[in-house]
Amino acid sequence: MVKLRLKRCGRKQRAVYRIVAIDVRSRREGRDLRKVGFYDPIKNQTYSNVPAILYFLENGAQPTVTVRDILRKAELFKEGISS
Repeated sequence: MVKLRLKRCGRKQRAVYRIVAIDVRSRREGRDLRKVGFYDPIKNQTYSNVPAILYFLENGAQPTVTVRDILRKAELFKEGISS
């Protein structure tokens, strides 16, 4: 099963995250299938590769709760839809 989740990168006390499609059995810093976005919590910036995210969601990938909230803020999901 594939999930969309955050992968930590950056330096100490200055974390930034990549949104990646990754196998469920892989660890957080494990090998990802594809990088589909970027999230900086300090600057509150998000970059999303929308076609890639929609491709994985249509093929059964499940976003984690945090990634779902980030995508909702980016208005990729409607509020009423629970994915």
